[in-house]
Amino acid sequence: MKKLKKKDERIHVRTKGNFHQTLAPMLFLAPNILIFLLFIIIPLFQGLRMAFMDWGIFTVPEFVGLKNFANLFKDEVFLITIKNTIVYSFFAVVLLTVVSLCLALMLSRNSMKGERVFRAVFYIPSLLSMIAVGIAWRFILGDEMGIVNYVLRSMGGSGVKWLTDGNLAMMCVILVSVWASSGYYMIMFISGLQAIPNELYEAATIDGSSPWNTFWRITLPLLRSTVLVVLVLATIASFKAYELIVTMTKGGPGYATKFIVQQVYQVAFQEDRMGYASAMSIVLMVIIGIFTLVQFKFAGKDGQYD
Repeated sequence: MKKLKKKDERIHVRTKGNFHQTLAPMLFLAPNILIFLLFIIIPLFQGLRMAFMDWGIFTVPEFVGLKNFANLFKDEVFLITIKNTIVYSFFAVVLLTVVSLCLALMLSRNSMKGERVFRAVFYIPSLLSMIAVGIAWRFILGDEMGIVNYVLRSMGGSGVKWLTDGNLAMMCVILVSVWASSGYYMIMFISGLQAIPNELYEAATIDGSSPWNTFWRITLPLLRSTVLVVLVLATIASFKAYELIVTMTKGGPGYATKFIVQQVYQVAFQEDRMGYASAMSIVLMVIIGIFTLVQFKFAGKDGQYD
């Protein structure tokens, strides 16, 4: 019996591993860990520290406690930017998910000729700089020199204030962001669709299932993890939207399309209130965290994401 116990103890002893098993992986990971510490973790804690201080580039920092956070909820411009960001994020994320999923369904199972060409066509906009996209669409939708209004006037109509009417400007920004990013999320959905076994669709066809019923009963449940990833990534990207909005509308007209990231930049670098801007950034981080947790809760109730 003693010999058996000794053998069992030897079996359960974990080896520490040699250089190739332990130190080599850490050496390969070291540059990424260093970059993560320098550009993510350290700035995060520095931002938390600055949020509790009256901090300017050319002034001596002064601890003010929760004053910056208290002032945020009295700041009308900040509250407007929060509302604009949430509205933009909701509609942009919903449309991005629906449009990219529809594109993936059309281009995932060799259902049409030239499928690869269409994939490339829809994916190319996501490779472009958002600054270039914003400038291009500003020329297309501009009031006086815009291509769309030029065509409308040449046909006897009147120009439309695409970017100088508050509601239309927000709608244009949302649609352009969907146009620019749907190809990126389409690729994710295509990967998820191609992982679904064809046997399930063949069995559904034999059972006489309609395409709509097959989508709801087979495709969508098995795409749940992919949908979750798309929702989380699209939400984070939408809350950080900056380049497209600044180049298309500059936050106007008025504050109609001014989002929180633009306000953070203005307060920090134009008004030299770094502490106040840091408090805005902390609030933005909390909002993104809440939205992400809600998405995890509703998209994966049973905790399975495989």
